[in-house]
Amino acid sequence: MSAAPYTPAERVLAIIPARYGSSRFPGKPLALLLGKPMICHVVERMTRAAGIDRVLVATDDERIAEAVRAHGGEVALTGAYETGTDRVAAVAEQAGHTGPTDWVLNVQGDEPLIDPADVSRLVAARHASPDVRMATLVYPIRSEREYRDPHIVKVVLDQARRAMYFSRAAIPHHRDAPPGSDAVWQGAWRHLGVYLFRGDFLQAFRAIEPTPLALGESLEQLRALEHGHAIHCVEAHSLSPGVDVPDDLAHAEALLREQAGD
Repeated sequence: MSAAPYTPAERVLAIIPARYGSSRFPGKPLALLLGKPMICHVVERMTRAAGIDRVLVATDDERIAEAVRAHGGEVALTGAYETGTDRVAAVAEQAGHTGPTDWVLNVQGDEPLIDPADVSRLVAARHASPDVRMATLVYPIRSEREYRDPHIVKVVLDQARRAMYFSRAAIPHHRDAPPGSDAVWQGAWRHLGVYLFRGDFLQAFRAIEPTPLALGESLEQLRALEHGHAIHCVEAHSLSPGVDVPDDLAHAEALLREQAGD
């Protein structure tokens, strides 16, 4: 299928949802990495990604807003929302990014190592075919430990690299693979939680009621699949570890220092 023609009026808005409250890591967006709040590292990386026209941090916490502004970032203050996607959709609506030539990138605020080049590849996916309305990043599983880890979301792809299913379980299952062999996990993919939405589809997705599989897996992207909407998947070239708990900070800081050449 030929690529969709480029529309000069297209705009790409990156929105980074960030909240202060977290049961496992309160105040996570403000945790310091190399002397700078984590959320500000994410903002900087998004500004370096080709194809993004504007970057906004969406938060309901003034402490986070002040930190972002102090580092030259732009903030949209919001109310409280059930999910990060709801917060992103609300900010996109406020910004007028709700049309078929508007694109919204949802990037988590705990991804200080995300590769701008991978983000650029995802943004470029909007021209892969005329039916792209939602896309995300994936990365090959590299070990059986990853494959079995319920904290790592796996995704099964079709031949056109559209998502067939997401799960915290080890999928796909290779029935005849010898236990302990690499064949158990080879060909499996992990999901990286960065999403690109067409503006009008983001608002439609926001309105979809929670679905049985999405509730059971606690994965909101399954709402799209359960209603027959395609999620196009783009292979990331690097695996950028996020920060889930305080113990992850030292590793993230070491990687940042290594990337900076210190």
